[in-house]
Amino acid sequence: MQASERASRAGRVLSGARMPLPPTTKRPITLMCAPLLALALSACGKTISTSAFTGEQHDVAQAISNLQSDATAVDEKNICANDLAAAIVTSLGGAKGCETAIKNQLAEVDNLEATIPSVKITAPGKTATAAVKSIYQGKGHVHSVSLVKERGKWKLSRLQ
Repeated sequence: MQASERASRAGRVLSGARMPLPPTTKRPITLMCAPLLALALSACGKTISTSAFTGEQHDVAQAISNLQSDATAVDEKNICANDLAAAIVTSLGGAKGCETAIKNQLAEVDNLEATIPSVKITAPGKTATAAVKSIYQGKGHVHSVSLVKERGKWKLSRLQ
């Protein structure tokens, strides 16, 4: 084999469906979503009161309370299926990837107390934002949690 032929072959790489993605390719997606999940789940714990809210605001607060209940029960399957928006589940690699990420995040949560000081419907019937006050490393923090309505149910879509 001539030197030019060896160089030509050496430069070839697999592409498309035949080329497996290295495990680290999925990692940035998980790392991007991990803070969202960790903070959202750390904002869960004892029953969150939803009695201060009515109508759609109550429904939004109830969605956060449902996440809290599922986190307390360590029910990652229900969290992925019912509490998180489809975009988050997809970004974590689908149902199984989401369940694994949630399981890992739940193992990291150390304080499960939270309250919901306010809920704002940003686009009626479509999007909402809730302030969730939680304790992290011994200090109170307020996080803005975005929710989206999917198939008639409010689901967590983002943490700011």
